Amino acid sequence: MYEQIAKNKRLSYFLIVVVTAILVVLGFAIGYASGLGWFGLVIAAAVALVLGLTSYYKGDSIVLATSRARQVTHDEAPQLFNVVEEMSIASGNPMPAVYIIDDPAPNAFATGRNPEHSSIAVTQGLLDKMNRGELQGVIAHEMSHVRNYDILFATLVGIMVGAIALMADFFLRWSFFGGSRRSSNDNSGMIGVILLVIALVMAILAPIAARLVQLAISRKREYLADASAVELTRDPNGLADALEKIAGDKEVLVEANRATAHLYIAQPIKKFEEKRRGLFDTHPPIQKRIAILRAMASGASGAAAG
Repeated sequence: MYEQIAKNKRLSYFLIVVVTAILVVLGFAIGYASGLGWFGLVIAAAVALVLGLTSYYKGDSIVLATSRARQVTHDEAPQLFNVVEEMSIASGNPMPAVYIIDDPAPNAFATGRNPEHSSIAVTQGLLDKMNRGELQGVIAHEMSHVRNYDILFATLVGIMVGAIALMADFFLRWSFFGGSRRSSNDNSGMIGVILLVIALVMAILAPIAARLVQLAISRKREYLADASAVELTRDPNGLADALEKIAGDKEVLVEANRATAHLYIAQPIKKFEEKRRGLFDTHPPIQKRIAILRAMASGASGAAAG
């Protein structure tokens, strides 16, 4: 597991480079197609740098503000604080800041750039509907995301993917409303047409490619965080029971949106969880996660009996 965590960190940095490269190449293609030449590459590189720095240092604050999470003290939520402290000690991580989202739907997420600058947010619904063992399983899962550096990947790549989608959408709209005809006149004949076609193809495929990279890895990280949580709590059933309650709950998490959905322990947008399955899912099937945890519990019981 520790080898997998180290691999996770290396993969995080590699994927950040990949998504940044997609953003820069898209800017280069759009710049040449629109007659800006190398200036388009400079703009894209500047956007990538600004977004990267902003998301690295302020991404967690943006996510927490978007989710309407409020920071709480030990006196306001003593059981939650005690569980977070226990899992912090078990994982060897510093104590994260603790937040509550005033929403009846049970869910939680972690954010930040590293264990020293991390936060865990839970909904009021999670506190109301989970017993201590289940709450411990959820917090252990989120603490595992912190320890595994998943929070850095989720914050940085999430914002970069959004930038790629916005840039591509702007170029496609600009082309649709006549910008492509003006730029093709500025370029020399067939070369201008070829550059325009390449830019259009990039504008269509780049957001899809970036999103697939983000989601495919996010799903794998959920399985690893589940396994890491069990290592911390020694209780696979606690997390499995919590996931079953979350899956069976019909409350809608109002504060969640498509930009933050991948951060939560379970898909917070119920219509996606119920109707969508495939490459663009932000989470692995929750029933499969529960089955794996139950199998881990059975294996541990069998080993103890033996």
